[in-house]
Amino acid sequence: MDRDLRRGSVEMTAAMLISGTIGWFVLMSGQPVAGVVFWRCVFGAATLAVLAAFFGLIDLKHLRMKVILLSALGGVAIVLNWLLLFAAYPRASISIATMVYNTQPFMLLGLGAIFLGEKITASKLLWLSLSFAGMVAIVSAEPAGGYEPVDYLTGIALSLGAAFFYAIAALVTKLLKGTPPHLIALVQVITGAAMLAPFALAAPLPQGTLQWTLLLTVGVVHTGIMYILLYGAIQKLPTHMTGALSFIYPIAAILVDRIAFGHALQPAQIAGSIAILVAAAGTNLGWTLRPPSAKRGLKRQA
Repeated sequence: MDRDLRRGSVEMTAAMLISGTIGWFVLMSGQPVAGVVFWRCVFGAATLAVLAAFFGLIDLKHLRMKVILLSALGGVAIVLNWLLLFAAYPRASISIATMVYNTQPFMLLGLGAIFLGEKITASKLLWLSLSFAGMVAIVSAEPAGGYEPVDYLTGIALSLGAAFFYAIAALVTKLLKGTPPHLIALVQVITGAAMLAPFALAAPLPQGTLQWTLLLTVGVVHTGIMYILLYGAIQKLPTHMTGALSFIYPIAAILVDRIAFGHALQPAQIAGSIAILVAAAGTNLGWTLRPPSAKRGLKRQA
């Protein structure tokens, strides 16, 4: 493995491990969801600006009106995604919310077909069907850990909504091809801070060192540093490695939920989670239904 691949793998692994712990910080902060997301945007924007400037990652010549408007639109979608996902954690557990959230590739698949004319193949339909079966298994399972059935279903619905808005943000980002991703992220979190300021500042400010430390960590580590690591890895790694390492995130979230809160998945939830992860892997890594012999035949013809 060459130096770039090794460094990219370390960066991607670190980014996914960081992402997998955010649920604990959100729940332990004891803050309203809007407040958590607002301070995440504020501290994240400051961290991104400092780190990106230090590493020379921002080129302001890219800051055209189209870039600003599309990045801001993506920022609105990202903020709605965070609001819904964080609201899902206390209702359905970090584990279930994260697993359902991993249906996002299929949301993007549908949006890409509608707005970008991307083709939906038989293989993609297979993974979509498998993911849907996993969703059915999770929804039909009895919620464990003292969760009320109504809250559990609400948490699943919120997680699906979060996945949908993440897919919208990803679709918007596709339209900004050639724009430095760190610049897009910076505009997005600034948009989020402005969007939520009236709601967050109208509520009582966080109290005590612990709450401020947790919120500062969510902004600095889970947003600023995580984005730098993630985009650095994406630039160094081939797509299949990025896709494969991204599954560290849900696994880390499940472990955190189990260790910190004692939440164990039921058999049906485990089966459904595995189905969603396999389907997401098949979509992200481009697994197809074509047999190996057919692939070799095509290569020989080429």
